[in-house]
Amino acid sequence: MRSVGVFRFEVLVGGCGRHLNWRNSNFSFSSQKKKLKIQNQGFHSRLLPLLKSHPHPHAASSSGAQYSEPLLDTNTKKRIAGIDQDELLDPALLADPDSCFCEFQGVQIHHKLYDAESQAPHSLRNQTLLQLPNQTKKVQHPMILLHGFGASVFSWNRVMKPLAELMGSKVLAFDRPAFGLTSRVNISSHSSPATEDRKPLNPYSMAFSVLATLYFIDFLAAEKAILVGHSAGSLTAVNSYFEAPERVAALILVAPAILAPLIVHKVVQGNQLGRENQMEEDSSDSSNLRNPFQKLSKNLLKFAKSFAQAMMQMVKGMAVMLNSLYKKLLSAILRSAFAVMLVRIVIDKFGIAAIRNAWYNSSQVTEHVLYGYTKPLRTKGWDRALVEYTAAMLTDTEAESKPPLAKRLHEISCPVLIVTGDSDRIVPSWNAQRLAQAIPGSYLEVIKHCGHLPHEEKVEEFTSVVEKFLQRVFGESGKQCLQAVS
Repeated sequence: MRSVGVFRFEVLVGGCGRHLNWRNSNFSFSSQKKKLKIQNQGFHSRLLPLLKSHPHPHAASSSGAQYSEPLLDTNTKKRIAGIDQDELLDPALLADPDSCFCEFQGVQIHHKLYDAESQAPHSLRNQTLLQLPNQTKKVQHPMILLHGFGASVFSWNRVMKPLAELMGSKVLAFDRPAFGLTSRVNISSHSSPATEDRKPLNPYSMAFSVLATLYFIDFLAAEKAILVGHSAGSLTAVNSYFEAPERVAALILVAPAILAPLIVHKVVQGNQLGRENQMEEDSSDSSNLRNPFQKLSKNLLKFAKSFAQAMMQMVKGMAVMLNSLYKKLLSAILRSAFAVMLVRIVIDKFGIAAIRNAWYNSSQVTEHVLYGYTKPLRTKGWDRALVEYTAAMLTDTEAESKPPLAKRLHEISCPVLIVTGDSDRIVPSWNAQRLAQAIPGSYLEVIKHCGHLPHEEKVEEFTSVVEKFLQRVFGESGKQCLQAVS
């Protein structure tokens, strides 16, 4: 054992060195074991609090010291957006008193239903109907509400009752897979009905959400329904219309997350150019046939054109192959453990901030609102389901067989209302204005001092613009007068 007069001891604190000088009476150093031994209790009492208050994972290895007491508290429970992840539950155990569940293709879908007629006594019901304007009495179609990304049935709670009373009919909202309290399905073990020409349907795909929407129209025993989609829910509403336009009475798109196209009449110009080329080709045929050199050059030009077209087809085929490989690689990455970890980090760091950012006045985001939006984080498998949903949206192969949605908007023939907030920071209001121009005959309503959630932040204004739309479309003075449902 060798004693030293002065020894420099370095404690790493936050990546920086802190130097302490002590006399030889306080400690001794063993060169054989490279181990620091504390002899004096006064030194121990002064050094240990410093280590506890400034822990560093590399402190022991940097100095050669070994500590018997832990420097980090390992008993801290992991929380995501304030939700304890050690106590996750089955979605059914988190249901509200008015929650309902039904099975559709192996998925337990959480939904809520409000019926204006069944909620009120018969005498009050008749009195209410007498007080309604004549234009509103005949709107007897049910309404289906489709929430946006990261939301759930909770986002419709404040408007379900006013809308049902406004129309005198049923209003239903349901949680799409990966959101709310709808069951989280394991893709590898999930089995849904499959046909000979189609593989089992991915419950997190757009096709599943569309079929679920049409299923609820049948569930309500209705021929048609008014579909109300918010943000990404607008995509489901519009795709449901194109899947079965005869089942959709009207579309109400709230802060729609649908990229509006630039309205350019390229098709007409292209057809006109084609006709002009055809006329020039026909007019030159008679003169070219008499000149053998011109005829030869024309044949060579046709050959070059055919060769170029064949090369383009080959390039397109290679592009399709590469796109398929890219999507397979992307799908593998998105379904990895790294993607699940990334989703948890993003939700934890930005989830609450995104909720507040969706409101024009963030002071209205109460603890009740935060609880409603973070409640699904208490369900088992929420993170894996969100990854599966993202993978399904980014690698959707079925959408490739159909024209892009932006090029089909002009085909919508049912009544359409587009509602947006003038201060929407997530989907800007100018996109809604362009969308209204792309859909013939659509109505646009801009609510002032409102963000991305008009149906939550401005309930009265939102209900008012919906009522005005219904009076225009389904009222006695409108173009469509619909017979009341008995």
